[in-house]
Amino acid sequence: MNIIAIIPARMGSSRYPGKPLALIHGVPMVGHVAFRTAMSKTLKATYVATCDEIIKNYCQSAGLACVMTGDQHVRCTTRTAEALLKIEAMDGRKADIVVMVQGDEPMVTPEMIDAAVAPMLEDASINVVNLMAEMETLAEFEDPNEVKVVVDRNGDALYFSREPIPSRKKGSDKVPMRKQVCVIPFRRDYLLRFNDMEESPLEIYESVDMMRILEYGEKVRMAPVTARTFSVDTPQDLAHVERLMTTDALRQRYTPRQ
Repeated sequence: MNIIAIIPARMGSSRYPGKPLALIHGVPMVGHVAFRTAMSKTLKATYVATCDEIIKNYCQSAGLACVMTGDQHVRCTTRTAEALLKIEAMDGRKADIVVMVQGDEPMVTPEMIDAAVAPMLEDASINVVNLMAEMETLAEFEDPNEVKVVVDRNGDALYFSREPIPSRKKGSDKVPMRKQVCVIPFRRDYLLRFNDMEESPLEIYESVDMMRILEYGEKVRMAPVTARTFSVDTPQDLAHVERLMTTDALRQRYTPRQ
C-alpha cells in the first residue's frame, strides 16, 4: 500500500506569522515535524507542501522533500490535495492513504503516525482518522487554540469545538477532556472528495475542518494516543515546547544533521 505524509506549511499564519521556520533547539519547527514523521515505517515518503520559497530553500538545505503549491489556499486540506496530485504526477503512481501532518506539531512521533493509520488498515470503510489525546489541565481544556472533541461509543467524533466540551457547568469535577491532535490520514479519493464539499456553517464557526464531515453526516474515526504533545500557536507555546524537547530522544537522531 502506498502511504505518504504531506506537511502543509506557510509563513503567513494569522496567529503566528513565520512559525514554520521558528527555531526549536536550532532546528526550524517544520524540520522537526518532517524528520520525525519520516521515521514512521508505515510511510513510503514524506513531503513538505508550501507556497513559500524560504521554506522550500530550508527543505532543500536539510535534505527534505518539498512540493511547491499555490498561495491561494486557506485550508490545509486544499494545499495537501494540490501537493498530492503533483507528487503523483512526478512519481507516476497514485497514493492509497495521505497522512496530513500539521506543520505546527513538532513533538509528533513515528508511533503517532502508525496509530493514526492503523484503523484504516484494519477497516476499509474508514475514510478519515484523527488522533486525540487526553488533556491534563483545565488551562489546556479552556484554551481556544486547542480543539476539543467528544466521541461516541464506537470512537467516532460527535463534535469538535474550541470551547471546553463536554460542559463542566453542572458541577461535575471530572469530564473527558480530549483534544484533537492534527495527524490526519485520509484515503486518497476521500481527500479529493472532501475538498469538493461546500464548506459548512459549523466548520466556519468553529474553524475546524473536520466539522464539515460531521455536518454532511459522515464519520471521523478518533484514535487515542498517550504521548504528551503540544502544538505551537503562539511564541509562548514555542518556548513551552522547547523546554519539553530538551531531553527528547528522537531529536538526538536528527539534530546533528542540521
